[in-house]
Amino acid sequence: MFQRILTAPEIGLIAGTRMALGIGIGLLIAGRLSRDQRKAAGVALTLVGAATTVPLAVQVIGRGKSSEARRLSAA
Repeated sequence: MFQRILTAPEIGLIAGTRMALGIGIGLLIAGRLSRDQRKAAGVALTLVGAATTVPLAVQVIGRGKSSEARRLSAA
């Protein structure tokens, strides 16, 4: 099992990107706005959520184990 140590700002960024992606998808399938408004907002939020998720995921995955996690697994 891999352990990653995340800072509070990183957790906030990850949550924010998930929220933008979820809201964007929700707008794409919702019926409260006009079709054009819904499509524009949904596509924009979906793209922002997806585009900001990739660099965060690469940063977290590429960082590797924390020194504490390495120390604990070596014991």
